Amino acid sequence: MKKKILAIAAITGVVFYACQRQVSSPADAPDSVTSQANTAESAADAKAAQVCFEGEVLPIFQSSCAKSGCHDAASHKEGLVLDSYNHIVRGEGIVPGNARASELFQQIINGKMPPAGNPKLTNTQVVTIRKWINQGAKNTSNCLTCDTSIYTYTGAVSVILGGHCVSCHTGINGGGGVDLSTYTGVRTVALNGRLVGAVTHAAGYSPMPQGAPMLSDCNITQIEKWVAAGAANN
Repeated sequence: MKKKILAIAAITGVVFYACQRQVSSPADAPDSVTSQANTAESAADAKAAQVCFEGEVLPIFQSSCAKSGCHDAASHKEGLVLDSYNHIVRGEGIVPGNARASELFQQIINGKMPPAGNPKLTNTQVVTIRKWINQGAKNTSNCLTCDTSIYTYTGAVSVILGGHCVSCHTGINGGGGVDLSTYTGVRTVALNGRLVGAVTHAAGYSPMPQGAPMLSDCNITQIEKWVAAGAANN
C-alpha cells in the first residue's frame, strides 16, 4: 500500500510539473499571440492601398473629434486639438507604423473616443485610421481623384457621407434627427432638399459638415447630380 501511495504521488508530481511548464511557456502566452497578430495586421496594412490623410483620415477627426466641447481649438479637451495633421500627430498619441501602440488609436478602439453620448466611429472609419497609422501616418494630400461623372449612391454619395457626415448622423438619435448611415435615411433628406441645402451651406439650412471645412466642389456636384437624377439606390 505504501509503495502504491508513493507511486501515485510521483505521477501527480510529474503531471503538475508538466502542467506548470505548459502554462508558463512563452509561446502559448496570450501576449505572444496578440503580438504576433498585431505584427501580421501591421504588415498587411503596410501593403494595402495607400490611405490618403487629407481625403480619408482628416475628415473623420474633424467631424467626430474636432468639435465644440471636445477637441477643437477652442475646447482642446485634455490638451488635444484634432483639427489638422500637425495637431493630430503631436506628442505620444500617434506612433507611425504601429497603430496598436498609439494612445489615440487605443482610445478609439476601447470606446473612450468619441466619448459616451456621441456616435461611435464606424468599423470602416476605425480601419481607415489604423491603416493610415500602420502605413507611417504620413501627411498625404491631393491623393484622391474625384470625377463628377460618377454620382451613383454606392460609387460616390455613400462614400462622401461616410467619410464626412455619418459619424454625427447615425441612427434615430442622429444629429438633427437625420440618419445618413442608411440609404433610406439619405434618400429622405435628399428628396426634401435638406441634403443639398446643408452641403452647399444654403441660407436656412444647417451647414454640413458641422465645424469642418465645406465639401469640395466636386463632391458637392456629385451629390447634386445624384439628387437631381432621382436619388436612386444605385
